[in-house]
Amino acid sequence: MQPRIQYTNTNDGVRIAYWVMGQGTPIVIVRPEPASHIVNEMNVPELWGFYQRLAEHATIVRYDPRGCGMSDREGTDYSYDSLLVDLLAVIDALGYERVSLLSIPSSVPVTILFAARHPDRLSSLIILGTLGDSPRVRAFSEAIQPLMGQYPEDSHQIFMHLVVGWEHSDLASRLSQALGRTVTPERRAAALERDGHFDYEALTPLVRAPTLLVGRPESGVLSDASKIPGAQIASVPRDVSTSLIDFEPHVAVIVRFLQETDEETTKPRDSTLPTGTAIILFADIVDSTALTERLGDAAFRAKARELGASLRALIRDCAGTPVEGPTLGDGVLAVFTSAREAIETARRCAEAGDDAGLPLHLGLHAGDITREKDPDGRDNVYGGAVNIASRISGLSAPGEVLVSETVRSLARTSAGVAFEDRGEQALKGVGEPMRVWAVRDEA
Repeated sequence: MQPRIQYTNTNDGVRIAYWVMGQGTPIVIVRPEPASHIVNEMNVPELWGFYQRLAEHATIVRYDPRGCGMSDREGTDYSYDSLLVDLLAVIDALGYERVSLLSIPSSVPVTILFAARHPDRLSSLIILGTLGDSPRVRAFSEAIQPLMGQYPEDSHQIFMHLVVGWEHSDLASRLSQALGRTVTPERRAAALERDGHFDYEALTPLVRAPTLLVGRPESGVLSDASKIPGAQIASVPRDVSTSLIDFEPHVAVIVRFLQETDEETTKPRDSTLPTGTAIILFADIVDSTALTERLGDAAFRAKARELGASLRALIRDCAGTPVEGPTLGDGVLAVFTSAREAIETARRCAEAGDDAGLPLHLGLHAGDITREKDPDGRDNVYGGAVNIASRISGLSAPGEVLVSETVRSLARTSAGVAFEDRGEQALKGVGEPMRVWAVRDEA
């Protein structure tokens, strides 16, 4: 049975198509764009068979990036940063805190960017082949580029024969028919121009997730593995270009690798969100509208996404639980069971915001919360205490942590900080004024 095509929207308004099948560890398969079509792939038995075999051991997710297949075709921004936005949108739609990524050489830049910028969202990385296309494939791509506009279908046929081998002409033709017609010559030319400017050397040392490179030693995986800290190598008889001819060895090493990784990283996101009384932290970027005007929308969104990922990782390190609700805007919401840990986390978040050049408003309150499912299926927390934490955050100066009287009472003997009285404050939507306190270093 073929999986149902589903859709999600990116934060810049692009509609992304994806499907899901199988059970277990979530693996998002990142295939190369612009030649991606999640429906047409189902008509290639070798490729579809590979997906089905993996789905016997894990939850498999495939998606079309912007400009490809079933996703929105319009738009001119096909940078790696934009493609990373597409990947994040799909992962958010899954509802998991972390996922594994599976990539082939031509789609590695997006997975490396994800691994470097969002380490808290990645449980493992699997690369079928090397970190980039072989010199032979790159040289041919550049040579054939002038022919793409005049003979688009013929040029893609020749390209697929080069990738899978002339001895597998039937497979090359079927792949070309399934994928080549989804790509305009202009889109392919833009991708080829962009692909030559990815800085592997700067980003691969930042990969911290368990990484597996699957390929023949003579294909270059030995050299590439040395660039990623702790990367493992699995030798297989065929490289990625002909793995579809016999994918069983690839499936076997992938499954074994996944079994060795920590299963705790695949728990559904927010599965530990509490109900009842909790300490609530709300952090929000100071004057995001002015920053957007100064930096430009794309640059601000990229910096804000990177800071948000860092804050969520920091919150988890400090025994808190970040809330991934869809309506936070530029804010980060988290809950704690300890007032002391919540205050310590808020102060560390302030430092992270200052270091990123995006100072934060930070507020803490304690009270009863309820956990509910949002329309997209993700857990969120609600209640008056959440609104109060947000209002207190809005009163704080950039980089300052303000807390309610309730939080101060809970932490005044254990937090190792001092509290400066800011008096009673009127909070929008709250009937009575509330006393708030600024957190200061202990004398």
